[in-house]
Amino acid sequence: MTAPPPAAGERQVGRVVASHGRQLDVEDANGVRHPSRLHGRQLRVVCGDQVHFGYASAGDTQANVYDILPRRRLLERLNGRGLPEPVVANLTQLVVVIAPEPRPDWEVVDRYLAGAEWASIAALIVLNKSDIDTDATRAAGAQLGTYAALGYPVLACSTRGAPGIDALRLQLKDATSVLVGQSGTGKSSLLNTIVPEARAVTQEISAATDEGRHTTTTAALHDIEGGGALVDSPGVRDYAPPLPLARQIGEGFREITAAAAGCRFADCLHRTEPGCQVRAAAAAGTVTARRYQSYLRLLTLVDRFDDPSRPGGGSRPPRR
Repeated sequence: MTAPPPAAGERQVGRVVASHGRQLDVEDANGVRHPSRLHGRQLRVVCGDQVHFGYASAGDTQANVYDILPRRRLLERLNGRGLPEPVVANLTQLVVVIAPEPRPDWEVVDRYLAGAEWASIAALIVLNKSDIDTDATRAAGAQLGTYAALGYPVLACSTRGAPGIDALRLQLKDATSVLVGQSGTGKSSLLNTIVPEARAVTQEISAATDEGRHTTTTAALHDIEGGGALVDSPGVRDYAPPLPLARQIGEGFREITAAAAGCRFADCLHRTEPGCQVRAAAAAGTVTARRYQSYLRLLTLVDRFDDPSRPGGGSRPPRR
């Protein structure tokens, strides 16, 4: 959609719908997209951000993005230095995609879901390639029962013959979602099935500038016919969410949070403390042993990050 740009010097609110380095596409309230660039070296904008933008001079073909409005939610990942960096803003749903092959890494799934809980983002689990009739498919389906019992929406689908795709579209409606999961689970195929023009849009963005062609941070937000939006970002396709403080790790596990209400000590980490109701629940099976082990591994990972005696330990910034 095209329209005359706003008057020079006029600033308005828009949403970042594509990000490729310092080059952006900003969509205004009327759905018009404006090629834009960041104004200021310190500004860090990601797909989904609400921003103030405008044209500095009459006849400019690119707008300037001046600042970011407060983010309602923020999806982050760990960068190469082990520090959190923003990836997608104002996301409302994380879609965890698994498949029979490669075999699901359930510990990774648990970490994705915990990351969603820590960020107050809804989560949905999708078993893709469900039309493949194998023991691995049935085993994955059985494991998904654990998550369904915890209240997570779970559905099965396939892009071949599209069983379940309509159900997935319904789950995506009225939400801003992103697909995450192990490589090979078919995230790109799902994206292109739900948003057929996504591939062409991504190629257009990558070709827009030299910077776009050489960056690995190209991200785009695609509107879904019938409602909702799907963000395509390499930065979150297979990501590791940053870890909160040790005492907050349990907040990423619904059943552990529920059981922890009965612990003798408010600061119980559910390891060896007396009167721990989480360990009791794990022993009784109301907290599954596998999920409890996922929790303990994340707790151990926090210890390593925060141990100043280890190389790089004790240097991460404090989490909320």
